[in-house]
Amino acid sequence: MSSTAPSITKRIALLGILGAQALALSFLENLIPALPGLPPGAKPGFSNIVTMYAVSSMGLGEAVYITVIKAVFAGLTRGPAAFLMSIAGGLLSTLVMFGLLRLHGRPFGIAGISVAAAVAHNFGQLLAAVMLLGTTTVLGYAPLILFFAIITGLVTGTVLKTVMPALDRQSNFFV
Repeated sequence: MSSTAPSITKRIALLGILGAQALALSFLENLIPALPGLPPGAKPGFSNIVTMYAVSSMGLGEAVYITVIKAVFAGLTRGPAAFLMSIAGGLLSTLVMFGLLRLHGRPFGIAGISVAAAVAHNFGQLLAAVMLLGTTTVLGYAPLILFFAIITGLVTGTVLKTVMPALDRQSNFFV
């Protein structure tokens, strides 16, 4: 066995725990009733806290893994349309997080990156909805969804900043 095997095993274990945390947050979000005036399925995006942590602490590949796991969960629990919406929004959001986290000096901070990721997620979902429904009518939701993304992005970014020390302590057990 090579000397890197324990560190790879520890990273995989951490990734499994982060994936489980993202799924638990996603499940809990599904218990929140629909918010009046918002499109069906509009949720705060708390599981993206884990994705953003994974991007910043582990890298793009690991964050994409969590995104795919969340999309598969959405597909299994809510159907193929939910899978497509989740994967489209999640991948675009994760790429935006990755790009902004790599900027020198992180000029937008965690909350700003979280807002940009929320906007990207909702934009990806709108594009998926256009493909699924075959109409651009759903783009009428864009202004409302943009406003919702700013609020939820600020909330999730603030929560991530608050729980980051605990996530770092958790990660130190594995990496």
